[in-house]
Amino acid sequence: MDLFTKLTRMAQSSRKTIVFPEGEDERVLKAALRLQADDILTPILLGDPAKIADAAQRSGLDLGTVKIQPIAADEQYEQFCQDFVERRHGKNTLDQAKQMLLEPSYYGTMMVYEHLADGMVSGAAHSTANTVRPALQIIKTVPGQKRVSGAMLLERGDERYVFADCAMNIDPDSATLAEIAVQSADTAKLIGLDPVVAMLSFSTKGSAKGEMVSKVQDAVSLAHELAPTLKIDGELQFDAAFVPEVGERKAPGSQVAGHANVFVFPELQSANIGYKIAQRLGNFSATGPVLQGLAAPVNDLSRGASSDDVYRAGILTAAQANMKAE
Repeated sequence: MDLFTKLTRMAQSSRKTIVFPEGEDERVLKAALRLQADDILTPILLGDPAKIADAAQRSGLDLGTVKIQPIAADEQYEQFCQDFVERRHGKNTLDQAKQMLLEPSYYGTMMVYEHLADGMVSGAAHSTANTVRPALQIIKTVPGQKRVSGAMLLERGDERYVFADCAMNIDPDSATLAEIAVQSADTAKLIGLDPVVAMLSFSTKGSAKGEMVSKVQDAVSLAHELAPTLKIDGELQFDAAFVPEVGERKAPGSQVAGHANVFVFPELQSANIGYKIAQRLGNFSATGPVLQGLAAPVNDLSRGASSDDVYRAGILTAAQANMKAE
């Protein structure tokens, strides 16, 4: 069973409600209607109903029973504004809240916070910051964690791997790397993997010295404290993490070396380069970034996203919501 067949079945098992703040965008509209027609999830489209109707007409789409949610006209708007001020602990006034919640991404995030939606997909027409900032301010992180990270899901035939952090933390310190490791292990479980986490470096078990190496070594110790039962090891070079005979030679006795399926890179630059090499030279499909560490699922789209990309992000978000509920 391929990755998206598995995720689709997870999503269909509970038919979560996912809000799409960019409902006036034709790509988003097409994807949301397809997700509803395929009985995968219940979409909510935020936006001006007239503009959404026009977009549907231009694309020859039947809006049917899909829920369309205007913002300013919504009877919940005033309550949302008050709840937002309370959630922000005085960092924003009520007048500021009323302006901020006119932004679709803020309003959609409040819908998730108020349990009117199980997750959100945004970013087709807005920057990553516009998606992530409201999530951090309103939904916040999982209790006990402080950071959000971004993982890519790599698949080729029966092979599946998680690469992180490919999207969020440019130069993570040891504590951040440790959280990324634990978050990425949870993402691995989402796609049916028993996580075996390698903390990557240009060094294996002290073969090199320096600040970059010790950062990863410290991260491994912290990750063990956060998740004592997880299989996590490092620092490991990629070949030692991935190739059994190399792992045996370079890190004898390690449960992870040669068997890893989750790869935590020491910084964003190498993670981003690494997944794109796997995608372009190794012919892996790459899905993501999956935002990790939030208390409720929110996922970001590229502004160059296709309708298919939005569709797949909806499935992923619903599957995450289903896993959190379980």
